[in-house]
Amino acid sequence: MGNTIKTQQEVEAFLRQFMPKFDIWGIVFLNREKNLDTLFRLGLTEAARKDIVRSIDTLDYVETIEDALSYGEMWVFGKDYDGQELYIKISLGQPSSRTICISFHIAEHPIRYAFK
Repeated sequence: MGNTIKTQQEVEAFLRQFMPKFDIWGIVFLNREKNLDTLFRLGLTEAARKDIVRSIDTLDYVETIEDALSYGEMWVFGKDYDGQELYIKISLGQPSSRTICISFHIAEHPIRYAFK
């Protein structure tokens, strides 16, 4: 498992694959404790969480993680929501199935963006 920084073109290509798949197949959010705690603390609905993921763009990119847990490449992004920096880790998932959001929580450390 290793972390890499992709080029802006590679991030754009990933998002061009991810967003239509997300719109067609949907997304699975893993219900880890810190993910659920963030929803509660920020008063986020499921629809708002989906809207935040849908709003991700290239400038929000942080890094890519080669996964040892069978999710394939995991792409890390950050988003500001109501003054809180969110740490969001997504994956394309399996072919012909939903995309996956492994992490969606308040950042535990300051996020270092690749292109900002």
